[in-house]
Amino acid sequence: MNEIVATEEGFRAGLFGVRPAAEAMLAEQDGEAVGYMLWFTTFSTFLARPGVWLEDLFVRPELRGRGVGRALLARLAALAVERDCGRMEWTVLDWNEPAQEFYRRLGATPMPDWTTWRLADGPLAALGANQS
Repeated sequence: MNEIVATEEGFRAGLFGVRPAAEAMLAEQDGEAVGYMLWFTTFSTFLARPGVWLEDLFVRPELRGRGVGRALLARLAALAVERDCGRMEWTVLDWNEPAQEFYRRLGATPMPDWTTWRLADGPLAALGANQS
């Protein structure tokens, strides 16, 4: 996947730096990392409450279907409730049917009226440079 340009230094700054931008959690089994999730806080003007954006959820392929992903998401849901968040959201690739089915089994629903948009790289820099 050519889109991945993350570095260890970037993760260190984003998770543990002066102004952490996200939080992460590892799932371990017998002292070995078997999965992780990364999330950050959002704010909904529709709810006037914070929310949680799940940026990444990963479980080792050979351990999928054994409750690791569910346990991670259950812990994040508990944190969201504890922090008075109104919702938890994420995106799923259109072709990732196994993930979509997993989320449906948890009670999640796709948002048919919403489309994710992205501004990155050159266009992001150009827009920022043209601000007045």
